[in-house]
Parts: sequence; C-alpha cells; structure tokens
Amino acid sequence: MAIKAADMLIARRADTRARADFATWKMMAKLNGASALPAQAQNFLESYKTLLKEMPEPEATEATINTIYKSYYVEMGGAGAAPEVPAHSSNKATNNVTAFKRPPAQRKSAPRQVAQGPGAKPRLPVALIFACLVVVYVGIRYFWQ
Repeated sequence: MAIKAADMLIARRADTRARADFATWKMMAKLNGASALPAQAQNFLESYKTLLKEMPEPEATEATINTIYKSYYVEMGGAGAAPEVPAHSSNKATNNVTAFKRPPAQRKSAPRQVAQGPGAKPRLPVALIFACLVVVYVGIRYFWQ
C-alpha cells in the first residue's frame, strides 16, 4: 500500500509531538505535577506504568510513544492506519562536538604614513581643519553684525 507524502508528513509531525509530549508528561509526573495534566495525558501515563511492570523501561517508553503517536496521527487528519516512522536511534551520538579553534592573532598595522609620491594627495591634520572651520565661523558671525 502506497503512503502519500502528506500522510508521511503528518506521521512525522505526530511522532515528534508524541515524543515531546511524553517526555514532558514523564517529567511532570516525576515532579509530582501529573494531576495538572489533561485526562488523556494521565491515561497514557497510567498505561505506561502498567507496561513498566511487564517490560523494561526503554520498551515500555517506545510502546507508549507508539500509542500516543497513533492517537495524534488520527487527530491530525492522517488517512488510514498510521505508517511506521523510522525508529529513533537509541545510541548516544559520540564525537559530535566540533572543536573550535582560536582565530589567528591580528597583526598590528603599522602607523599610517603620509602618502608620498607624485599622485599622492597631501593630508591635512584634523586640528588644522578644525581651526579653519572656527575661523570661518567667527568671520561670518563678525561680518554679519
């Protein structure tokens, strides 16, 4: 049976949401906040607790997440039975940290030299330019009075 791309997209979203919600509910239960959860979440947690008595924790977790996933798939509008979503790897990733290297030290630039040569423009010091502006301003103010 062919699975439509839209159904696969719904399946991935439902699986991601189921995993996130279950992790949240499980943490709230550990913090004694399960009573604040919706009734559906409390029912899933109860089924998880009964599964824990029958099988190891990783298998009970996956079984509960699969049940939640199927519920969300139907809720999100998926057609037919929920397709199998590729299982998440239970192996912890190793060597997934990138070592950052320090950037090379910047060289200190040499002090600016006054451009020299036949096509070079002469540079005026900032103080000289400021003094000229003051003289022009005072001259204009003096002559207008």
